[in-house]
Amino acid sequence: MNFNIVRCARVVLHVTNLEASRKFYVDTLGFIETEADSENLYLRGLEEHNHHSIHLKKAVKPAVEALSYKVASDAELDVIAEFFTEKGYKTKWIAEGKQLGLGRTLRVQDLSGLPLEFFAKMDHVERLLQRYDLYRGARIQRIDHFNCMVEDVEKAQHFYMNELGFACSEYTDTKKGEVWATWLHRKQTVHDQAFMNGVGPRVHHIGFWLPDPLALIHACDVLAASGYSKSIERGPGRHGLSNAFFLYLRDPDGHRIELYSGDYLTSDPDFKPIRWDVDDPMRQTFWGHAAPDCWFNEASTVLDVISGAEVPTKEPKLEKRKPEFII
Repeated sequence: MNFNIVRCARVVLHVTNLEASRKFYVDTLGFIETEADSENLYLRGLEEHNHHSIHLKKAVKPAVEALSYKVASDAELDVIAEFFTEKGYKTKWIAEGKQLGLGRTLRVQDLSGLPLEFFAKMDHVERLLQRYDLYRGARIQRIDHFNCMVEDVEKAQHFYMNELGFACSEYTDTKKGEVWATWLHRKQTVHDQAFMNGVGPRVHHIGFWLPDPLALIHACDVLAASGYSKSIERGPGRHGLSNAFFLYLRDPDGHRIELYSGDYLTSDPDFKPIRWDVDDPMRQTFWGHAAPDCWFNEASTVLDVISGAEVPTKEPKLEKRKPEFII
């Protein structure tokens, strides 16, 4: 069964202090605040014409409520619902108007236990791409990808490729041919969804696209000048995988976001996935500097789409390795 999934489109994060989140995301990083109330904050990037790409919800504990994909039409939602229901997955419909700015949405707990969401309609707002007078902080343009830790990467990869129609741009495996990490896409760049070997299901990071590497460097200066130097977890640097410039940050609740720029086109139908050996250190950081241990061990809890409870985690299928060799 084929689905016309367009791209990753939004994330719903639980945060404990909306004012602290506003100071970090809006005042420092430069996200555009579309709407807000005492319990919610809706943010978007400068080039985004949809109502938001981040929904921050006030909660007692940090968590990820939904990883959301846009589909081509409302009719696609019924097809996706039928597919998952027939296979016995947990699904939940949210009626139009129940989520600000959104049409009806479908939520489902995927093969690995991740909370996915699908929608077709979102309110349009002013696109601010050429409002250069509003460019601040990291000059965030748009949401780009999700990266998740799961117990069985190869199983997740097969499901997303064979059942949901994703394509693979790059992957890491062992000398035994075991898939350690994979980068999958629907839009024509390196990835919308990545999976990495680890305790899961958990969300490792949400990636946001920047206009150029200088925006990433400028973001470091702004973060430091604003008192957020300790929020810089890893980078700046260049990945071997994806070839992109990166900077990893932790928000006030510990959610990890990546500022990301400079990957490549994957649109050709004869594009062949790029393989990296798990023991090649250049794949994770092309320039060679190591990542901190927390980057490998810490990630955000995910929630059950029906009950809202935390999803239990499991140890990864593949053996644990030294941190310097894990992407």
